[in-house]
Amino acid sequence: MRFLPFILRNLTRKKTRTALTTGSIAVALFLFGLLVVIETGLSVGVDVAGADRLVVRNRISLIMPLPLAYQERLRQIPSVNEATHATWFGGIFQDQRNFFPQFAIDTETYRDVFSEFLIPEDQWAAFLADREGAVVGRSTAEKFDWQIGDRIPLMGTIFQGTWEYNIRAIYEGRSAEADETQFWFHYEFLDERRRWGKGQVGWYTAKIDDPDDAVTVAAAIDDRFSNSAHETSTETERAFASSFAKQIGNIRLIVLSIGAVVLFTLLLVTGSAMSTAVRERIPELGVLKTLGFGDRTVLALVLAESVLISLVGGGLGIAGAKLFTLGGDPTGGMLPIFYLGWDYMAAGLFLALLVGLIAGAIPAATAMRLRIVDALRRV
Repeated sequence: MRFLPFILRNLTRKKTRTALTTGSIAVALFLFGLLVVIETGLSVGVDVAGADRLVVRNRISLIMPLPLAYQERLRQIPSVNEATHATWFGGIFQDQRNFFPQFAIDTETYRDVFSEFLIPEDQWAAFLADREGAVVGRSTAEKFDWQIGDRIPLMGTIFQGTWEYNIRAIYEGRSAEADETQFWFHYEFLDERRRWGKGQVGWYTAKIDDPDDAVTVAAAIDDRFSNSAHETSTETERAFASSFAKQIGNIRLIVLSIGAVVLFTLLLVTGSAMSTAVRERIPELGVLKTLGFGDRTVLALVLAESVLISLVGGGLGIAGAKLFTLGGDPTGGMLPIFYLGWDYMAAGLFLALLVGLIAGAIPAATAMRLRIVDALRRV
């Protein structure tokens, strides 16, 4: 710590250069934070998917329905603990940009299969008692300022007409990564009002006893319904969620590629700034060595300057990204999770530290090898 004033004095000598270098790092780490948030939002279904859940859909396509009678037959398959179903509704609230997923669910079993969602018991009871009741995620409720008891109209797209629901419960996730944007309502309410598709559901989710048996159980399910009018395709919930993410592209590869470019750019910017600073202070470094400062001490001082610039810039960038995410999803609901976790924030700071060490390595080594005679010759 006794060298800190000396390091700060050197950094403030060229205030404009230091500010620009720090700002460049801050912008780069801010972009890194946003990329991580986007990648997390697009792949959150994969990350939080239950290891003990299988998704059973129509073999032809997800948009093709399955008979309601399949639910009891699924329960009869060995290792299947429970089976629930859901049907995509696709309604519009006020404007098409107000996107949030809406499902007609089996109220008797849905909560047992998806235990990661927390709902107060009194609210759940009120939902079960109201045929037109609905459950909404905390994120969506806060976005539209919905309260318990509000009556919400949705304009049907798949199922025509205006559908009105009473908000009876608001759920929260057990973790920060849980999807709190969904809207659930009674399947019976949908089935009795729609003009077509009665007695059919969108897909099933089967909960199994042992995740290690997922492949075997999935094969048994598909065998059970083979050669029927509605053949099935069964896969783990993780594989099902991953298929949606892959439709957009390999987001993780894109993030890593952009991150590599950012890292290389930071190395160039920081390395250039430190090299210039060392060249300007060659006579001073010679004086330091004349006064008894060892080569390793000079090496450490130059490295400390580089690391300090990187950490300050990185900290500002990561903090800015975190503050930006606190404002909520700016995409209108396309990203169910818009959250920068502490683990990624720590990764960003580690990246800044790494940049500081690598970028300052060559200038620091140059300063360490500097001979006193050569340095003082420039005085």
